[in-house]
Amino acid sequence: MKKLNVKSFVAIGMLSSLSFILMLIKFPIPPFPAYLSVDFSDIPALIAALMFGPVAAILVELFKNILDYLTSGSEVGIPIGNMANFLAGILFVLPTYFVYKRLKMKRGLAVSLVVGTLFMAVFMSIINYVAILPAYTLLLGWPAMETSEMRQLVVAAILPFNVIKGIIVTIIFLLLYSRMNGWLNKQIAYKSV
Repeated sequence: MKKLNVKSFVAIGMLSSLSFILMLIKFPIPPFPAYLSVDFSDIPALIAALMFGPVAAILVELFKNILDYLTSGSEVGIPIGNMANFLAGILFVLPTYFVYKRLKMKRGLAVSLVVGTLFMAVFMSIINYVAILPAYTLLLGWPAMETSEMRQLVVAAILPFNVIKGIIVTIIFLLLYSRMNGWLNKQIAYKSV
């Protein structure tokens, strides 16, 4: 694990702010429910992971969601949506980081982003089924969903949505990374000196 210094924390703060701003710019994908929306707020966390390691990525995801909760609040009072976003970000960024560190090859980043996407999609489906959907049902007073209805919602909407979201974020990040590759490598080399 890389040691974080003052410059690292300043960069993490800036990346967290950028991530928060990107979180405000979100859009739904038409066939899915409106509460499932795509944003690009995980991209700064990916940059933080590559530059400073996994702790920095976790901090960016955490600060982004704290800022969002403080400014937007939650319809249920408890930041369930922010906790879900935090978990989704961590489940996307950390596997991507660890796989990328193992695959030091030209296409390693693309492979690691695909692994991160699949990891996030599968585990967020399980977490939605077990905790998030029941919490929303209880706190918002929605009619109780039967197990088969909840399973159908997870399989038909949440799993494919997370896969599509991961693919979109992957494509955007790869396009950005191709432009920022030289700069990021200099920053990473500078940090290790």
